[in-house]
Amino acid sequence: MPECPELHLAGRYINEACGGMVFSGGVERSEVGKGPEVPFSSEAYRISAASRGKELRLTLVPLGPGQPQDLVFRFGMSGSFRLCPAAQPPRHAHLRFLSRESPPRALCFVDARRFGSWRLGDAWQPGRGPCVLSEYQAFRENVLKNLDDKAFDKPICEALLNQKFFNGIGNYLRAEILYRSKIPPFEKARTVLEALKDQEQARRKKNPSLTLSKKLKLMRENPDLLELCHTVPMEVIAAEKQLFDPDHSDNYAAFKNWLQCYLVPGMSSLRDRNGRTVWFQGEPGPMAPKGQTPRKKRAQLKADPEAQTPKVTTRASKQHPRAAAKPLKSAKEEEEEVAHRPRKGRACRRRKATAAPALSKPEALAKAKRSRRTSARRGRGAAPAV
Repeated sequence: MPECPELHLAGRYINEACGGMVFSGGVERSEVGKGPEVPFSSEAYRISAASRGKELRLTLVPLGPGQPQDLVFRFGMSGSFRLCPAAQPPRHAHLRFLSRESPPRALCFVDARRFGSWRLGDAWQPGRGPCVLSEYQAFRENVLKNLDDKAFDKPICEALLNQKFFNGIGNYLRAEILYRSKIPPFEKARTVLEALKDQEQARRKKNPSLTLSKKLKLMRENPDLLELCHTVPMEVIAAEKQLFDPDHSDNYAAFKNWLQCYLVPGMSSLRDRNGRTVWFQGEPGPMAPKGQTPRKKRAQLKADPEAQTPKVTTRASKQHPRAAAKPLKSAKEEEEEVAHRPRKGRACRRRKATAAPALSKPEALAKAKRSRRTSARRGRGAAPAV
């Protein structure tokens, strides 16, 4: 699922790819897109993008008279933007912005699973907190000053997905953040964050005159949970590992190599109370769901083309070791053996009937009489003679 790094990179992609382009006409919408029609049309306009948490805002600005139009997107499970020839739009392109060049190109919102959506206007979704990427200080203060909220009665792994406080964090980021902070996923959120708050107050008393550069140095050397909520997504952005970019298929392999916990062989997993899988190492914590046993992901071994095929011992070779020790026969010997092998079914009965010796005339007459008497008794309902 796209999280704040993917939304940030999507905005960067749009600004870099479409920064010098001029678009024209209306906005084309597919019949199955989960969003309203866009009531905007202009002979010439430009597009810019900005992200915040798990949302991305497009702004369409006319180059002549007319009012700008804003759209706010949520990517759902598989949303992304792609610039392609207008005559060859990708599958599942639910919104298309056409350029004025010849031949025209189209900026498409692509969403194969159709969980993504858009809405008109420039307002971010109400109820979402400050972004962990672009508004780090406000994000940190918002968490630490609201520790009495009931959201922090839950395990820390569930609290990390609450967008009211952790706007932009999703499933893979929470696994990486908890793994690096060495915090069990089912530890109570308030317990974890109150300890963090106490540490911060003690650090301020010890060093009241810390400059910003020294604070950043301490943050890099000994990051706490909230600092990791900022630095871990920044690692993804710095490496530009665009998980859902269709033009860079090798990026997913690079992304998997970057992961330290999420979907990594040897790590354990449990489902939280919302049904989401949590990846972790070690003990799950005191608030782990009852009745579940942590499952470990096994490593998938790749086949070695040069490796020898292991010798398989069949049940027949165990019961009949002499038969198993017989040398292999050639194809010609196999064909001859099949030709002389006794057949089954109707063919076998036909062969037996033709191979049976002919009866003498008196024996044949006696057999025919017995057959007629038996048929007569069966016709009258009598039981056949035993």
